[in-house]
Amino acid sequence: MNTLTTTSTLQRFLRFALLLVLAVGSVTLYAKDIVTIGNAWVRPTVSGQDIGAAYMTFTSNQNVKLTHVESDITKSVEIHSMSMQNGVMKMRMLEMLELAAGKPYKLEPGGFHLMLFDLKKPLLDGDQVNFELTFKSGNTEFKQKIKALVKTPVSSESNDGGHEHHHHH
Repeated sequence: MNTLTTTSTLQRFLRFALLLVLAVGSVTLYAKDIVTIGNAWVRPTVSGQDIGAAYMTFTSNQNVKLTHVESDITKSVEIHSMSMQNGVMKMRMLEMLELAAGKPYKLEPGGFHLMLFDLKKPLLDGDQVNFELTFKSGNTEFKQKIKALVKTPVSSESNDGGHEHHHHH
């Protein structure tokens, strides 16, 4: 009789443990519902260059912090801000990036961006870079994976994309 009680207690505990694992697992899946990441791209590098930069736009439906970023092409990714001070461009590393609910947050050239240090290989137009971003909301930490396209930024001077139109009569 005692063995039977122990077995049912164990089964109850295992059922509870499984539910707990499923509940915690769903928090990780929930990340995409909290933070939307769009327009992710990485600037191509030239031969011998071992530092790169990545850009993207975050929109969060609650106040969260971007606390950590990892990538498959580098050992180290840092969050940086750039600002003009007395005519000098200043760059500084940030421990985290706070995202306010409902406010799109653009990482773009000349502003906030991700610095990629000690690149494992050159970044060429058309390559894809994988990122894993860690966000924190209160005591809850969640990760989100994204792919960013390596592409040359489009300059404002060449909006026509190099197309010429000839009309023949």
